[in-house]
Amino acid sequence: MKTSINQNITAYIGLGSNLAAPVIQIKSARNAIAAIAGIKELAFSSLYQSLPMGPQDQPDYVNAVMCVATGLSPTDLLRGLQNIEQAQGRIRRGDRWGARTLDLDLLIYSTQLIELPELTVPHSGITERSFVLYPLYEIAPQLIIPGKGNIADLIANCPLAGLKRLD
Repeated sequence: MKTSINQNITAYIGLGSNLAAPVIQIKSARNAIAAIAGIKELAFSSLYQSLPMGPQDQPDYVNAVMCVATGLSPTDLLRGLQNIEQAQGRIRRGDRWGARTLDLDLLIYSTQLIELPELTVPHSGITERSFVLYPLYEIAPQLIIPGKGNIADLIANCPLAGLKRLD
């Protein structure tokens, strides 16, 4: 008999890639996330092209946001995301904002504010990053980001900064 896993937590995951066929990396990561036991995909944004945040001598990024229902704890979900990054060739060198095959960030976990050494939720840069806010707004225009406010208000104060929706 199959036991059901409680999937009553809504979480939002940011996906980004700028190496090794970024669009394919994002689509593959979407499938891998949805395949994790205890996760059900609820929504997935369009793909967006964005300028790199750090060093500008790297390719543009492809970004998206995924909404999932889950019964996993935030740290178990984070571990699952890190396993997918590693499986898709992510090498953590400690270089902040460098080029990467895949970057998966747990952006929001229900209404929780989480401050752990390995995890901060909502994601620390969520309010300043157009490549997160615009795809997030696309799939959840009524969202209240815990401790940050209404996404519509945040979008109003976040310039596109070169962000382009891919068709």
